[in-house]
Amino acid sequence: MIQWRSAVITEVHSRWAGAVEYAAELASGETIRALGYVDIVGDLPVGVRVLLNTTALERGLGTGGFAIVVAAPDHLPEPVDVTDLTGHLVKARYTPGQTMVLGVDEQDSPEHARLRDADDLGGMPVIVADLHSALPAIIAGLREAVPGARVAYVMTDGGALPMDFSRTVAGLRDAGWLEASISVGQAYGGDLEAVNVHTGLLAAHLVVGADVAVVAQGPGNLGTGTRWGFSGTSAGEAVNAAGVLGGHPIASLRVSEADRRPRHRGLSHHSATAYGRVALVPADVPVPRLTEDLATYVHSQARALCDSTGGRLKLVEVDCEGLDEALRATPVPLSTMGRGFEDDRLSFIAAAVAGRHAASLVPNR
Repeated sequence: MIQWRSAVITEVHSRWAGAVEYAAELASGETIRALGYVDIVGDLPVGVRVLLNTTALERGLGTGGFAIVVAAPDHLPEPVDVTDLTGHLVKARYTPGQTMVLGVDEQDSPEHARLRDADDLGGMPVIVADLHSALPAIIAGLREAVPGARVAYVMTDGGALPMDFSRTVAGLRDAGWLEASISVGQAYGGDLEAVNVHTGLLAAHLVVGADVAVVAQGPGNLGTGTRWGFSGTSAGEAVNAAGVLGGHPIASLRVSEADRRPRHRGLSHHSATAYGRVALVPADVPVPRLTEDLATYVHSQARALCDSTGGRLKLVEVDCEGLDEALRATPVPLSTMGRGFEDDRLSFIAAAVAGRHAASLVPNR
């Protein structure tokens, strides 16, 4: 179900990429934060009436504390002749908000011929992570060793579908830390659009010319506290895609020293399931070489995970010298589940060592 609310825009709070945060006053007089996507509802002025979806906000779920602007009935974007547009790839399909984009891999794309029979990533390192929050930490570890590395981010559809929701991606692009973003599956709004992870990775290699690709879901993830009921199983599927296509899969571990939930403290059960059970091809598993008690425990958990796969997963110990400084220098704030670097350092270190390991695999580093 959808909880519909009518409201009036009273203030423009902030903008990033193609997203705008508004203050919106409900009929009750309450003012709430509302998020509008310019490509969908246009750039809205103060005073316009909007229809909001407030379902997740009212339930206190992970939408970033926003209501979502569905439409401004009296201020619709100017119509265009869609028959003149290139591309026919529809994303968020069969929902009221479905959108049409030009897929890098579809017939209308100038890259179609290059991708039509493409089948090889040429050994490109592909770092796979569960959470979107790992992205800047991974790139920090990579750039600390290879400052000029070309990085492509492949965003899967396990979390937010619009790329524009991510302030992290916007900040990394502005800072020159990302060469390109690629939205795959039902996700949309990247610099390039692709049908699935496979063609997204091929586009990262052949179109972007990336040295390294990072695959992770968008902001927000779904978990149910069950062994299999979480959106991060897509991390294992991404490892498979990278391996099948001749890339070099690297499994970035989800780790926490501050999460109150036992299933996520130390090595998260998400990583154990996604990499140990869903992934079926060889992959490297970088772990930080640290002497702290919890880091030692994570090392033993990661060792047990790798041993349980009969050698399919390879444990790689990575030195952490200089990573604290690199992480503190990221151009975007580090935050995972509302915790910053000082609150959950090991989480970000575990992501950064995946980037540092990938750096060792970049040719001519």
